[in-house]
Amino acid sequence: MAEPKNTSYWLDTAPEFAGSARHELLGEKFDVAVVGGGFTGLSTALELANRGAKVAVLEAGRVVGGASGRNGGQCNNGLAHDFASLAASIGREKALYFYSSYVEAVNTVERLVKEYNIECDFRRCGRLKLAAKPEHFEKLEKSFEILQDGIDENVELIAPEKIQDEIGSKFFHGGLLQSTSAQMHVGRFGVGLAEVAVKKGVRIFENAQVSRYNRLSKGGYKLDISGHNLTAKQILVATGGHGKSPFGWFRRRIVPVGSFAVVTKPLEKDLLDKLFPTRRNYVTSKNIGNYFLVTPDDRLLFGGRAKFSTSNAKSDAEAADTLSAMLGQTFPDLSGIELDHCWGGQVDMTQDRLPRAGEKDGIFYAMGYSGHGVQMSIHMGPIMADVMEGKVDANPWRDLGWPAIPGYFGKPWFLPIVGAYYRLQDYLH
Repeated sequence: MAEPKNTSYWLDTAPEFAGSARHELLGEKFDVAVVGGGFTGLSTALELANRGAKVAVLEAGRVVGGASGRNGGQCNNGLAHDFASLAASIGREKALYFYSSYVEAVNTVERLVKEYNIECDFRRCGRLKLAAKPEHFEKLEKSFEILQDGIDENVELIAPEKIQDEIGSKFFHGGLLQSTSAQMHVGRFGVGLAEVAVKKGVRIFENAQVSRYNRLSKGGYKLDISGHNLTAKQILVATGGHGKSPFGWFRRRIVPVGSFAVVTKPLEKDLLDKLFPTRRNYVTSKNIGNYFLVTPDDRLLFGGRAKFSTSNAKSDAEAADTLSAMLGQTFPDLSGIELDHCWGGQVDMTQDRLPRAGEKDGIFYAMGYSGHGVQMSIHMGPIMADVMEGKVDANPWRDLGWPAIPGYFGKPWFLPIVGAYYRLQDYLH
């Protein structure tokens, strides 16, 4: 059996982006320099260009080569949190506001796909949260009752005796379906969005690492990029906030956590109909759970936090073995199935798992999507364009404080401890 490719399925099956600008053009003057060529950066750049701004996108690697092109392909409504617990901590009104923002985020993705005719297999498939234990279904029942009380009418409770209509596995005990969630080929979407932005006048520079920036005495900024420089009136940081960057303030506030995925070889339709008759987005209810979906070309993408570490070649390979075993346990029909791709990526976590966006010392930023960034990162584009024009109230995250994480200076030394804690919780509960 051949070893799987250590590359993202989404990036490997997306067309190449052919619109990268020559580095010689970096000497020009721009209205806005967007640092990061992922979904947030591209969406914001497109919106600003539509409003008449001259925009440069500075991407250290390839377009959507980071989290935007290395995720699970799920574009889900709803928060990362249990709504009841979030409402208890911040109040029902604000929790509802945040929940509604995620609902609107999926609408934004669909609008862009339709408006610009981006071919990315976008479809509203629904997200099914699967109870991994009988007692987890009781929690889903409570969540269903709360969400139906004026929060989200597009939810349905799937009883344990009906779960086989949704998924061909004996390991689940009912589920909670949010029917308006979506999925798409994130690689094709990202390249398509970049191509649209270029057509609107955005200059996208790949392999353009920002090494330093300075304020100019007459206003604006000078940025040093890969042996070149440019000047811009405004800067938007649209990266994860960790790694090589002169924007060090974010480093103590964003924790990079590895998330890993595998993709199988193409599967027979009869087998897919047996295991995944409704072809939804699936997530399991454990703290260290799994997420999975059927890709547009009839493969199964199966992912999760198989290791509590950052992504690297060694971690990715070890995680692939762990995920392959999990896949076989969950779906015995797929035990030992050949894998075509395995990869890891960084999930940029904030301490409370809520995004952050706004302005710090004149630098604008949007980041920290905490594993739910496909839709919100895209949605933040038009919002950050408003914020950069002075419309601060457009930002749903504007009132959130953002203190540094105590004892954290950019290296997540505590991840193994966190992983052990969550494994214990999954065992006990």
